Amino acid sequence: MKRIYLWLVRLVSSLNRFKKKKNMVYLMSFGNNLGLIKAFQDQMPEGSELIVFYRPNTEAEATELAAYGVRTIPFRDNMNFVLNGLPLLMTARVLFCDNYYAFLGGLAHPHKMRIVQLWHANGAIKQFGWEDPATSTRSSADQRRFQAVYDQFDEYVVASKMMARVFENSYHVPASRMEYLGYPRSDRLFNAKWRKRAQKRVYRLAPELKGRRVLLYAPTYREGITYHAPKGMREALLADPNAIAVVKLHPLLTSSQAQLTYEFGSRVKFYDQLTTTDLLTVAETVVTDYSSVAFDYSLLPNAHSLLFFMFDLDDYQNNPGIQKDLLDWLPSEPLKTVDDLEHAVVLDSATDFKDFNQNWNTYNDGHATKRVTARYLALLQS
Repeated sequence: MKRIYLWLVRLVSSLNRFKKKKNMVYLMSFGNNLGLIKAFQDQMPEGSELIVFYRPNTEAEATELAAYGVRTIPFRDNMNFVLNGLPLLMTARVLFCDNYYAFLGGLAHPHKMRIVQLWHANGAIKQFGWEDPATSTRSSADQRRFQAVYDQFDEYVVASKMMARVFENSYHVPASRMEYLGYPRSDRLFNAKWRKRAQKRVYRLAPELKGRRVLLYAPTYREGITYHAPKGMREALLADPNAIAVVKLHPLLTSSQAQLTYEFGSRVKFYDQLTTTDLLTVAETVVTDYSSVAFDYSLLPNAHSLLFFMFDLDDYQNNPGIQKDLLDWLPSEPLKTVDDLEHAVVLDSATDFKDFNQNWNTYNDGHATKRVTARYLALLQS
């Protein structure tokens, strides 16, 4: 079925590959780059259009973009997309992707179209692509299909040489494709007005957090696994009686929330109305594991301590795998037991983010949006 689908993508895109390339198309599976999309919309040259194809999980963000005047179209890998969406996508001079999109493996890539990978995170702790141990177990046909997608990207927007090397190793692509522009999604973290608005949202919905030490626990998504907190986790999070513990689960872990709410009790807070990024702006301590929230939190002025609670590190190294040099650049030592976590929560030592940010946020300075828009808007007129 996949082979037939990709053959149809190849056929339809080949028939439309000579269309005049004047538009900009953005494939959105994460709703964390709205600032960049709106900046493009504000500056689109006459005769060009910005079109956003969005996954169902970003419908709320797509609605916001539509209200801003952006043309938005729901996207699923099906025949409707091939017959109706793909011809429109083929009008793109610049095609942005914020993730891996399987249909790209069959796309007849026009010479005039620039396909850009604008990843959804500032850095990577987990392995993916060829670095993912599971990839070596896939069939040769699957592996060729994966590489066909990776090879479609003409450019990779990155914020550091560390992330560039991750793409080079994970996607087997040359260093010459890396563009050191920074991640536009990080600009808001440098914006004092944006941070104040986010904090205002938090304190309006959760006034009990104001003036308190906020300890935010944000575990990552574990594919195919229902998340279970280790025994003693609640006591560790509540070890500081002056702190309020808040849990924010990955959107794909929300099925575990009811059980966690029961296990943790009323003293541990869950705020469905608030985003993880909102909560990061008021957190004095963030506890995570393999999540990319670490790369965002380290840029915020309120960031005091970052704890990596990796209770399943031994298993996680094998599936899905972690970056091989992880222990060389983590800003604090991994905590493997709830006793270690409890001790770190009580100790509340400040984390030194200097080297961590130099390694991973090198080009994130609050001006990445300007650099990215300048580069790719110029292509629309070339």
